[in-house]
Amino acid sequence: MAYSKFQRILVALDDSPCSEKVIEYARDLVSESTSVALVTIVPPTSPASYGVDPLLGQQPIVVPEVSETQLQAAQDYLDRISAHFTSAKEVFTFSRIGNIREEILDTCEEWAADLLVMGTNGRTGFDLFISGSVSTSVIRKSHCPVLIVPSKCD
Repeated sequence: MAYSKFQRILVALDDSPCSEKVIEYARDLVSESTSVALVTIVPPTSPASYGVDPLLGQQPIVVPEVSETQLQAAQDYLDRISAHFTSAKEVFTFSRIGNIREEILDTCEEWAADLLVMGTNGRTGFDLFISGSVSTSVIRKSHCPVLIVPSKCD
C-alpha cells in the first residue's frame, strides 16, 4: 500500500457528462486509507413570475418543491457516483443549495479536506468575462491544494 499525502479528498461535481473526467482523476488518487467526499451544489431557485402582475403589487414566488426536487436529484446523482469509489476508506456525500463557489469552499473547510478536485468548463474571452470562473475563484480562496481537471467534452 502506497502512502498518500492526501487523506481527505473532496470532489466537486455537477451532473454533466464532463464530470466523468473529474471522477476518473479523483478515483486514481484514492487509496484504501483515503476518505472521499463528493459535493454538488444546486443554485438557488429563481422566483417564478408566471401569473404574477407587478402592477397589482404581486411578488414573484419561490416554489419550495422545486428546490427540494433539485436537491433530491443531486443527492441521487451523488449516490450513483459514490459507487465509483469502492477503494476508498469511506465516502461522504454533500448536496447543497447556494452559491457554487462559496458552498464548495465552505464544504472544503468544514470537512477539513486535504485536496479539492474539481473541473473547469474552459470558458475563455467574453464568456469568461461575463460569467466568471468558479474554478479560478475557488483556487484563490481555497485553504487546501486544488486539482483542476479540464473537462471540455469535445
